[in-house]
Amino acid sequence: MADKSETYTFTAGPADAGQRIDRLLALWLPEISRSRLKNLVEAGWLSSGGETIEQPAYRVKPGQSFALIVPEPAAAVPLPQAMPLDVRYEDHDIVVLNKPPGLVVHPGPGNPDRTLVNALLAHCGEGLTGIGGTRRPGIVHRLDKDTSGLIVAAKTDEAHQGLTRAFAAREIERTYQALVWGVPAPREGEIVGNIGRSPHDRKKMAVLARGGKPATTRYRVLRVLAGGRVSLVECRLLSGRTHQIRVHMAHKGHPLLGDPLYGRAGATRRRALPEAARAALAALGRQALHAKTLGFRHPTTGQDLRFDSTLPPDINHLINSLESV
Repeated sequence: MADKSETYTFTAGPADAGQRIDRLLALWLPEISRSRLKNLVEAGWLSSGGETIEQPAYRVKPGQSFALIVPEPAAAVPLPQAMPLDVRYEDHDIVVLNKPPGLVVHPGPGNPDRTLVNALLAHCGEGLTGIGGTRRPGIVHRLDKDTSGLIVAAKTDEAHQGLTRAFAAREIERTYQALVWGVPAPREGEIVGNIGRSPHDRKKMAVLARGGKPATTRYRVLRVLAGGRVSLVECRLLSGRTHQIRVHMAHKGHPLLGDPLYGRAGATRRRALPEAARAALAALGRQALHAKTLGFRHPTTGQDLRFDSTLPPDINHLINSLESV
């Protein structure tokens, strides 16, 4: 699909000095609502001098130039599209699924349909009683397109609000398993570092010395593979930032195998693997990350629920090839 985004450029004049960038954008682009402009800034679509600006309250300097990318808005109401779903639990209020790799969770620029939301609309039918006044599933957390594993969605307003509160209060148990390069030291620990949009690449997140949002990942090494070249690690999220595990593990010097965005440093390590392991890694075609465990209190009944998902065949195949090294 062609990219239908538009790029607008502006230069601040002497009278604009010290003004908030969101207020100036509203003056420069009156045809776009202030709330949408704020969302675009927070999503990392604004830059100045090649560096991303994510703070709507950013104060501009005279003569400073800005570029704002405005992507084509996604459809307000996604359409139902029947697709196979691996449903692990479902009742009147919620549905828990095991997401396959390659499936985008929510429609957006570049992925207008064939997403998990479209599939849930078709699956739930009249079972959806309305989220925010519209028949659509309530997505309260997401998995990257190429991350497999467990995800929960709300089918009612009450369930959506309850799950949102639980995620905000960090009352959700989320355990992931990943294959990373090398052996983290110590073998069990905590990675703490604010995560925000990379100032050098708008498509990437990064651990930032200033700004960003607090993020904590607890990890432990489960198995050492390929003579110490690779480890299977378990990660528990104490926060839910975009690409959090991928960013934190790469920041620690142990990027995920197969990660096209944060794992490029693994090229040299990949060449050191035997041919069978290299072939298995190439066949994986994605980051080796799986959302294995999901536990939470049911938002309406109060029942404690916990689900576990075994590693998918592609990651298991890679592990077996690494064990034989």
